Amino acid sequence: MFCLLDSPTGVNMSFMRIRGLLGVVMAFGVLAGGCGKTTVEAVAEPPAVAPPPAVVLEIQPVAEASGVPLSTEIGLNVQNGEIGTVSVKDDQGREVAGFLRSDKSAWVPSEPLRPETRYTATAQAGDQTKTTVFTTMAMPGVTVDTGLYLFDGNEYGVAMPVVVEFTQDIAPEDRAGIEKRLFVTTVPVQAGSWSWVSAKQVEYRGEQYWQPGTQIHMRSALEGHPLGGGKWGDKDRRASVNITRHQVELFIDNATKHLTVRENGTETRSMPVSLGKASTPSSSGTMVIMDKQAKTVFDTTGEPGDQYRADISYAQRLTWGGEFIHAAPWSVGDQGVNNVSHGCVNMSWSDAEWLFGVTHVGDPVTVTGTEVELQSGNGFTAWNHSWEAHREGSALPGR
Repeated sequence: MFCLLDSPTGVNMSFMRIRGLLGVVMAFGVLAGGCGKTTVEAVAEPPAVAPPPAVVLEIQPVAEASGVPLSTEIGLNVQNGEIGTVSVKDDQGREVAGFLRSDKSAWVPSEPLRPETRYTATAQAGDQTKTTVFTTMAMPGVTVDTGLYLFDGNEYGVAMPVVVEFTQDIAPEDRAGIEKRLFVTTVPVQAGSWSWVSAKQVEYRGEQYWQPGTQIHMRSALEGHPLGGGKWGDKDRRASVNITRHQVELFIDNATKHLTVRENGTETRSMPVSLGKASTPSSSGTMVIMDKQAKTVFDTTGEPGDQYRADISYAQRLTWGGEFIHAAPWSVGDQGVNNVSHGCVNMSWSDAEWLFGVTHVGDPVTVTGTEVELQSGNGFTAWNHSWEAHREGSALPGR
């Protein structure tokens, strides 16, 4: 460090020498900070960076498992990472097609696995790769028939639920596993939920009626799936359908004994009807047109109550119990005035013919003011309760 001093002889330094010394002072001023003691501050070391936690990957079925169901999925559990790829091959080295569930908890084969076949499944997550080998069960000996009330390529009304039915009761403890094997995709995307309306029937609907023009793709993946009691699902069933852009809703009021038609939100026609008499009342509630037959036969011979056989035209089924909308020219004088039917909605020939040409299977029908309430499961009853109540009917937790 340099400080500017007087000359030892007391003689002032020359201008040039002073300028030179000032240059030295300026050159070192930044480091020295003037005359005095120099201090140096210590530089802190950066904190050590902990390595990321190791990826942990688990895969199911367990290695060398045998007799696994034909509906088996590849279970995946990952900690500190995400699933990258999953590959499944049969004992001939053929790749099995499939997809990851949205929560990546499992990989689902696109078709049922083949019986008595050895499969190799490999999953990768981060730097971890796990492989398991398992063998499927023999062809199930006892199966339960299943039904899907959607027919591929058909067009349905805006209230059409996705309905899966079983020929035998399904115990409550077996329902969640079944729901997980029922895959519904809608375009555009609309939230939906399953609900068990009876021990034999589970129905899927959205919070609101389907948007007109919606596409619904359904897979009931129950072939070789355990249904409880040592019984198995019979087969996979699929359907891709469209929801009509022509929205039709029917409203039937017992107080006025009239049926009102609403098309695309506008009331277009009101017609007199006769409902069920006191001994065989019509059901009140929101139903769905289940089937349409231009001509059919009603035959109640051999059943309790009134027995008859009659040719019927323009029949539109509302319940499993036998409630229909149909032409009834014999009761025209009572239509709009008295209830005289066995539970059906009677209409004149011309009104029934016109209505038959307007409606779709899947259109909603709401009946009010009769003596009895619609029973859950007596028809497609998914819309006969609130969205909250519908979700409560799901066997899956958190629905």
